[in-house]
Amino acid sequence: MQISQEKVTDFVTISLKGRLDASTSKTVEDYLLKQIDGGERVLVIDLAGLDYISSVGLRVFMMAAKRLRGVQGKIVVCSLQTPIRQIFDIAGFQHVLPIFNDRETAVNGIR
Repeated sequence: MQISQEKVTDFVTISLKGRLDASTSKTVEDYLLKQIDGGERVLVIDLAGLDYISSVGLRVFMMAAKRLRGVQGKIVVCSLQTPIRQIFDIAGFQHVLPIFNDRETAVNGIR
């Protein structure tokens, strides 16, 4: 799992590349929670490079969304490949957090 970050004035964009499963979810969860605990209140998660997500990986986004709600923050995801988008849809994640087709739309959606 590769994690990269880009800080923009009032939010941070985090890109994930690889597989988000039982072996990588703790790393990603710790990374996201560290951002939130460090004061970030708006996260844009770019999943263009995500090849696979398991139910444990989905839990990571639930945890981050819950933590951000507690501090009046927001998390959005964007650029999901079709198989990943199908998993998010089946799991009902469109009701948990906003899902955007691309990064530009996501950034415009949070402003």
